[in-house]
Amino acid sequence: MNEYSGLENELISVFGESALAQQSATDEVITLWVKKDNIVKVLTYLKQTAHHPFGMLFDLSAIDERNRAKTKSNGVISPDFTIVYHLFSFESNCFVRLKVALHGEFPSIASISDLWKNANWYEREVYDMFGIRFEGHPNLRRILMPLTWIGHPLRKEHPARATEMDPFRLWDEKQDREQEALQFKPEEWGLKRHSEDADFMFLNLGPQHPGTHGVLRIILQLDGEDIVDAVPDIGFHHRGAEKMGERQSWHTYIPYTDRVDYLGGVMNNLAYLLAVEKLAGIKVPERVEVIRVMLCEFFRIASHLVWYGTFAQDLGQLSPVFYMFTDREKIFDIVEAICGARMHPNWFRIGGVAQDLPAGWDKLVRSFIDHFPKRLREYHRMVMQNSIFKARTVGIGIYTLEEAIEWGVTGPGLRACDFAWDFRKKQPYSGYENFDFDIPTAKNGDCYDRAVVRVEEMWQSLRIIEQCLNNMPEGPYKSDHPLTTPPIKKNTMKDIETLITHFLNVSWGPVIPAGEAMSCIEATKGANSYYLTSDGNTSAYRVRIRTPSFPHMQMLPYISKGYTVADLLSILGSMDYVLADIDR
Repeated sequence: MNEYSGLENELISVFGESALAQQSATDEVITLWVKKDNIVKVLTYLKQTAHHPFGMLFDLSAIDERNRAKTKSNGVISPDFTIVYHLFSFESNCFVRLKVALHGEFPSIASISDLWKNANWYEREVYDMFGIRFEGHPNLRRILMPLTWIGHPLRKEHPARATEMDPFRLWDEKQDREQEALQFKPEEWGLKRHSEDADFMFLNLGPQHPGTHGVLRIILQLDGEDIVDAVPDIGFHHRGAEKMGERQSWHTYIPYTDRVDYLGGVMNNLAYLLAVEKLAGIKVPERVEVIRVMLCEFFRIASHLVWYGTFAQDLGQLSPVFYMFTDREKIFDIVEAICGARMHPNWFRIGGVAQDLPAGWDKLVRSFIDHFPKRLREYHRMVMQNSIFKARTVGIGIYTLEEAIEWGVTGPGLRACDFAWDFRKKQPYSGYENFDFDIPTAKNGDCYDRAVVRVEEMWQSLRIIEQCLNNMPEGPYKSDHPLTTPPIKKNTMKDIETLITHFLNVSWGPVIPAGEAMSCIEATKGANSYYLTSDGNTSAYRVRIRTPSFPHMQMLPYISKGYTVADLLSILGSMDYVLADIDR
């Protein structure tokens, strides 16, 4: 074996060299193959005993390896499926990637839902998408697909397009079966109908309730007005974003990312492109980094304005949402002037941006910077200092820092627990290390404090945007790397090699070298990550999207028990989730 890092040496000393195998990764994340029988022991050690504990299960996913050539490495046959665990250590500020090889058509592996609370939904998703069973899971059932769905969509044999499937027909027997599947049976959800002294009432909140901010169903088990339990029913917004990544070229997949956190705009592009650029070895010019940061921070403010206005509306204030959406339109005017589109600009590109900043962009940005602070102060008086808003948010939906890490909470929800963690500061990307801004925190971890953090984040985003305006560097708006799509047009007239590269990149798309890479950005709602696997082709072999809203929604039952239905709307509003960000 190769020389090990400190963590690898530590694991080798505890479990022995035969239990682990090292793998190099393009993104330089420590990557270790662990034998199936040892995985729970290794994960338990990393969480509870390691010198620098990995307290957060950041992501859990799988890869169907069967379309890759079967090769032997050190006498080991390539797996049929791979389970991938991404853990994060706040103490050492690093990720570790553990992989387990599985063999057989429908393999199984031990569940870790007793080790990490948030593993429950991640394991259900892997089961739903791949058919891999997790032994010991308390409720292994589909989570994104309908219960009547046939097949597991992220397996390679499952069709990627509707045109590859038979025409849809709803015959009488199928309709009866679908209706039967929709029948609510509390026992199937782990809920009880009675207690020793009361009959429980069950209430469907959604999937078409304005308080759920999208197509989300929450099944409430109530004792009077008090919530005994809550079960989120997700998947109504699932569109197969990861499956589409396997059929689109690296370049043509960019607009699909816009629709994941559809309030985050180009921020979705950035999370994806950082991983692609790692795989391809592309370094972007400084001007590109600053342009990307400026647009991302505009979208952070735009997204927070939607949250701010609708949160106030959920709690009974009607005026703020109209004022805040008006200011959001001012941001979209700037975005449209620069990108040509508003909510889904699809403007970032592999190695750069679609075009240079237009003449007059600086005047538009300066006008907004001069206008917005006064509005933010007005909104603070209108909403944050409102006595009714405070009464419905202070002391509601509390969780501690330890609970937040256990459930995989990131972003403002984590910082509201008095923890100054922001990936823009701790693991800077796109040149964020060159900007002067603070990490807002609050102390109580309740609905009000989550609002405090987001409001202050808008002030910090303004600071960053002003620094972009005052210090925009000169230079090209895209890299000169041959895999940048497409190369600058004028260069195609100078030599045949550039012309051929331009033609191939536009027609086929770039061929990204084989490997795997993960990006992680501080998105509007928390940590957003793309884990891309390339087999050296014109499209990804596997696209994994780790979104912040998915673990946040999983925590809902835990933090809503004991509160009332009215409090639940406060908790939902303070989460700031997007359904497409949950379901993908």
